[in-house]
Amino acid sequence: MSDCLFCRIAATEIPATVVHETSRTLAFRDIAPQAPTHVLVIPRDHHLDVGSLAAADPALLAELMTAAVAVADKEALTGGYRLLTNTGDDAGQTVSHAHVHVLGGQPLGPLG
Repeated sequence: MSDCLFCRIAATEIPATVVHETSRTLAFRDIAPQAPTHVLVIPRDHHLDVGSLAAADPALLAELMTAAVAVADKEALTGGYRLLTNTGDDAGQTVSHAHVHVLGGQPLGPLG
């Protein structure tokens, strides 16, 4: 989708600091980090959110989570990390493209 920020990053039309990639996923640093390590992991193909991704391609959702764990390993988040996804406005999803946040590098507070 030409108007999707994450699709444009995946197509290298917009620069990003890539930390991990596979043929079907891409992981890059968040431009407004909420923790010392804050990486976004996306499918290269456009899916609105993780619910639509799960319905369309469950194997790709599994690949997305595997990539997120690989990012945590590469970033040496040995003290722990959080994998987070937001779906819809009420949850705080700001980009309508499925993605997983990998957060770590410090003790993380409660969600709410």
